[in-house]
Amino acid sequence: MVNVGSVDRILRFVLGAVLLAAPILLPAAFAPLGAWRYAVMGAGVVMLATAAFRICPAYLLFGIRTCARGQA
Repeated sequence: MVNVGSVDRILRFVLGAVLLAAPILLPAAFAPLGAWRYAVMGAGVVMLATAAFRICPAYLLFGIRTCARGQA
């Protein structure tokens, strides 16, 4: 069951890559967050996973679909 459309998928991939890479590439900017920078990186991993598998658990919970009904 796919519920993530093409535009949503691209946005998730880009945002996920930024959230995953930013704490690594800009450690001084994320230093005030302390251990929370790992939560930022975790959110990036989740965004990348939902983009890759095209399934968003939150969308399933709320009945949201950003793709056409005919897509499989």
